[in-house]
Amino acid sequence: MSDVEATLARISQHKGVLGTVIISNTGQALRSTLDESLTKQYADLIPSLAELARNLVRDLDPQNDLEFLRIRSFKHEIMVAAKDDFVLVVIQDPSAAIVS
Repeated sequence: MSDVEATLARISQHKGVLGTVIISNTGQALRSTLDESLTKQYADLIPSLAELARNLVRDLDPQNDLEFLRIRSFKHEIMVAAKDDFVLVVIQDPSAAIVS
């Protein structure tokens, strides 16, 4: 098992994780645990959002860069780790982390 696969397996074991997607800087899904249509949707939309967030951070401070972006909605929490050559997206169920 490669380091990438081991890391994805470890992330997938966390409570509430619904799926992971690794997207190249050209917008192509490299690996995904989601179905094809959801993978395409995330691959089409998330990199441009990450780039907008990166530009905002750089506009505020040119010596800074985007490391991580977290988006929380009622149904999902989307965590984005934006690197130079790829974007890692983790989709999680936010209610799964609530301890009762």
